[in-house]
This record gives sequence, structure tokens and C-alpha cells, in this order.
Amino acid sequence: MKCLLSVILALASASALAVEPIQQQGMITHSEAPAAEASNLPVEKLGADDLLGISVYDSPELSRTVRVDADGNIRLPMMRQRIQAAGLFPYELEKSITSALVSENILVNPVVTVSVVEYRSRPITVAGAVKNPLTFQATGNVTLLDAISRAGGVADNAGTSILVTHPAQSGSGALAPLTQRIAVRSLLDGEDPTLNIKLEGGEQIRVPEAGRVFVAGNVKKPGVYPITDGPESSVLKAIALSQGLDSFSSHTAYIYRSEAGMHGKNEIPIDLKGILNRKVPDPPLYADDMLYIPNSSGRRNTAKIVELSLGLGLGLTSILLL
Repeated sequence: MKCLLSVILALASASALAVEPIQQQGMITHSEAPAAEASNLPVEKLGADDLLGISVYDSPELSRTVRVDADGNIRLPMMRQRIQAAGLFPYELEKSITSALVSENILVNPVVTVSVVEYRSRPITVAGAVKNPLTFQATGNVTLLDAISRAGGVADNAGTSILVTHPAQSGSGALAPLTQRIAVRSLLDGEDPTLNIKLEGGEQIRVPEAGRVFVAGNVKKPGVYPITDGPESSVLKAIALSQGLDSFSSHTAYIYRSEAGMHGKNEIPIDLKGILNRKVPDPPLYADDMLYIPNSSGRRNTAKIVELSLGLGLGLTSILLL
């Protein structure tokens, strides 16, 4: 009798152990089904052109992927009304779809799940003097440094500022886009953490190319050089970039600069000897300035000849031999 009782208890225990995983598995299937179907994308507000996955429990004819139209709405089969999606979080859209299904007497107690398959309403564009210009979607926490990093960083010919144009905001009935100028060096050096602004989507980031100065004449390496230090560029720095003066340079050099309202370039003589001896101030150079240093014979070319040779890509050293 004791043996028979032991066998019965053992069978009952084994049955209980076999049933428990099945029950637990069923509970997991029902409770976590929406999470399993949901996208791995971060939850953001929806916008036009986003692709949504809509699942209505036990209603395969209503379950489908739908793209938000240009007006920010979606439409489901058998429904007369369109449903606004733009500006809502997925869980808010679930409530809207549920209410619409009930109000149109399509379902009595629908269970609706909305997931984001693809965001396309939150583009961030990075263009200009970056290594890999691109457009990507702002999902999750995206900062200005993140955007620049995705573009491969600033290029060697990048200027001193980054221009961030934020999407237009409606205010007093008018659209008001805002463009923010941020110093490249301060952003990359982390001098001011507030410059690393958070991006919400819709921003256009442009890194302008640096201005250029043209150095010609009696220097060791004539050429075109970018201005990477903004207003701090000067004659001495241009000479340093061109690897210094060649022998027998004139004591007077010339800056050719375009002035507003003038045809051609204005010729500005400078005391090169006084600058080198620190007896006169080092004059600044601006974008598109041309610094020309004649040889000691005093013979020099006109700005037109120098500019033409630079523009055509001819050897600058040969200019001096004319």
C-alpha cells in the first residue's frame, strides 16, 4: 500500500512540473507579445512619412503597416475617418485607433498595438565642409557633436563656425526659422558644454568652408591657403604658411582686396620690413585677399597677372620670372 501511494505521489508531482512551464509560457506569450512585436527604435513623437506597424488583436484585416501621410494622418481599412498620428506618441495613437474602432461600430473591445517600423519625419542634414555629408533620422538623444561625428568630423578646409538652422516654429501666425552660429573650436574643445545642443529633428547643419588667401611672389611656397583662424589671420601668418620669404625680397609688399562698389581689386602697399622687424603692426588678411611680395629689384607684376595665374593654376614661382 505504501509503495502504491509513493508511486501515485510521484506521478502527481511529475504532472505538476510538466504543467507549470506550459502555464508560465502561456503567460509570457500573452503579456509580452506587444513588446516582442514592438520596434527596437526609441519612442519618439510621430510625424509625416513615418512607417508604423499596427496590430489589432484577432483582426488580421486591420493589422498592417501604414505610412503617415503628408497631413499627419493614417487610414485603416473599413474606417470612414482618418486618424491623426503626427504629434502623438505610439501609445497615444493606440488610444485614438481604439476609440475610432469603437465609435464606428467596427469592434466592441479592440486591443491595438502601434510600433514604429521606420522614422522618416525627423531628418537631420549635415552638409558643407565635413568628411561625409549625410542625412539621418534623429532617434534617441542626438547632440550636435553626434551629428558632426556621424559626418566623419569637420574637413581640413572647414571654417571657424557651424551654422545650425532649426525647423521653423509657428508663432503669431508666421514661420520663424532660427539659425544659430557655433564656434567650431569651442565646440570641439568642450569649452562651453551648452554649445553641444540637443537636436530634435528637422535641423540643417552646415559647416562653411574657410575663406582663402592667395600668397604669390617672392616666397618659398606660393599658393592658396585656407583661413582657419578667422579674423586672426595676418600677413605674418600667411608668410609662415608659405614657408617664409625667398631671398632678395622687396621691403614693400602689396595686399590686393576687393572693395564694395569697386571694379577689380584695391592695391594696399604694406611695409614688409617694418612688419618683420615688429616696428609696424601686422595687418590682418581677409577672405579672398591676395598677398603679393615682389623681389628686391622692385619689379613686380600687376594684380591682374597674379590673379590670372592663380586662377588658372599656373606655377606661382614662374610668375616672378616674368
